[in-house]
Amino acid sequence: MQGIKRRVTYVALYEALTFLIISAAFIAASGKDAVHSGSLGVMTVVVAIVWNTIYNSLFEMWEAGRARRGRSLGRRIAHAVGFEVGLVTITLPMFAWWLDMTLAEAFLLDASLTLFFMFFTFAYNWAFDRVFGLPLAAQ
Repeated sequence: MQGIKRRVTYVALYEALTFLIISAAFIAASGKDAVHSGSLGVMTVVVAIVWNTIYNSLFEMWEAGRARRGRSLGRRIAHAVGFEVGLVTITLPMFAWWLDMTLAEAFLLDASLTLFFMFFTFAYNWAFDRVFGLPLAAQ
């Protein structure tokens, strides 16, 4: 699977799983109800979808220019870390505002989610590539 079909499938599956995980985390961390936490989950997923699309497009353009093909462990780690660092930059103020937390409290929540999602993203990308094959840029 290649192109836009690959990107849409990747994002839809990833964000559906993410929504379930982060909504539960927001409920546990903030004590807010499911509607309030779920709303933040939806906002976070929308932000993540936009960021994911931009980040993966840029990553694949960079990857296509590499002499060495394939996705090594180092390349997969760089991909996951880069994605999460960008996402934290966007979501930190949103979490603090919506959950009525200090930036420090929101940072702890965001850092915990980021640590979890770095491993989740790594595992998800690996599994996605095994099921759907590598994109042309990595072949």
